[in-house]
Amino acid sequence: MTTGSSEPAPSAPVSSAPAPSTPAVEPFDAVDVIRAKRDHERLSDEQIDWVVDAYTRGVVVEEQMSALAMAIFLNGMERREIARWTDAMIASGERMDFRSLSKPTTDKHSTGGVGDKITLPLAPLVASYGVAVPQLSGRGLGHTGGTLDKLEAIPGWRADLSNDEMMAQLEAVGAVICAAGSGLAPADKKLYALRDVTGTVEAIPLIASSIMSKKIAEGTAALTLDVKTGAGAFMTEEADARELARTMVELGTDAGVRTVALLTDMSAPLGRTAGNALEVRESLEVLAGGGPADVVELTCALAREMLEASGIHDPDVEAALADGRAMDTWRAMITAQGGDVDAPLPTAGHVEDLRAREDGVVTGLDAMGVGVAAWRLGAGRSRPGEAVQAAAGVEITAHIGDEVRSGDVLARLHTDTPERVDRALAAIDGSWTFAAPGSAAGERRIVRDRIA
Repeated sequence: MTTGSSEPAPSAPVSSAPAPSTPAVEPFDAVDVIRAKRDHERLSDEQIDWVVDAYTRGVVVEEQMSALAMAIFLNGMERREIARWTDAMIASGERMDFRSLSKPTTDKHSTGGVGDKITLPLAPLVASYGVAVPQLSGRGLGHTGGTLDKLEAIPGWRADLSNDEMMAQLEAVGAVICAAGSGLAPADKKLYALRDVTGTVEAIPLIASSIMSKKIAEGTAALTLDVKTGAGAFMTEEADARELARTMVELGTDAGVRTVALLTDMSAPLGRTAGNALEVRESLEVLAGGGPADVVELTCALAREMLEASGIHDPDVEAALADGRAMDTWRAMITAQGGDVDAPLPTAGHVEDLRAREDGVVTGLDAMGVGVAAWRLGAGRSRPGEAVQAAAGVEITAHIGDEVRSGDVLARLHTDTPERVDRALAAIDGSWTFAAPGSAAGERRIVRDRIA
């Protein structure tokens, strides 16, 4: 123990050991917060601020936040609670600022699905109009693919950029697709991992606050949301997807971000591929003015929304795909991040065909079955940090509306580990629904609604 002087008191021995610290007194108790939400009470602003901060600091432990997440999943949150929870997540980290750029910023977020490679052609397409697109993306987990995993199939391409590198690329090229820094909403990163292992991923208040905390912290001026519904989406029921979309639009609008959502179909895969290099190849077809009609339709619908929010009215986005402007921006974007745009994409060492056992017209194709098969072939991961195979995945040769005969190839399964094929076949077999030859398949509505 020492006095206020720089010299030790003569009657007290000098010790090198630090004095014991008194633990800070927390203003709330985690158990009381859990009980409040368990009993259908509305959490106060102060309770929300504290519990998010205390969880980030480790004062609220995983078991307690698991219980609170389940209480939120079961009992929901009011709009004011969700808004405050989102603000608390944002406050846990840093905020980016793009106001120094000479261009307006606009971004897009998808809730994920099978074959959802839309970001790849969309970002360069929008940027080709002189708009900055800071697309902070993630990796896949389970049956939904991650944008970064897809792009890492390109030799040399890197996902991790510093803030200075990101700003320079946005100014020079207009588009960047990269990993979000660890400083953005760290509370969300911790809570996201917990939700994944506690059966609370589908909690709408937690999904909405997770997505919007990162997007608001990112600092974009405008945001277009692609909220998916159907068998291959997290929100399989349209009513749930609609509630999620409306909640996120409200959060963005309240935060001063121009926000709109498209409700889109994920009952069947988007395009004809699910897997990393396979989806890059298909995206290049779109950028070259071709590609599957559903991928082109959704890419153009989202591009129009993003450009409209940036003050560019009635853009002919189809022309920008056809005349090569979007492809030029793609090449510049990939090159800026170290990618070799002319290098061949990886191909799988083993390809196995799945064949039809009957004649007919394809009237349905289960997105979940295709997604799980691609995952089991090695295109996805079952836990964070697990490596993925760049060339693995499913190539769909018979999509909705196609007529097939018995023995025709329905899909090709790509993998570098043939021992995975049997489990993948078990997931995908039976995913096709057929009607009699000559029947009409019915029209698939990709964009079901617009919510603003």
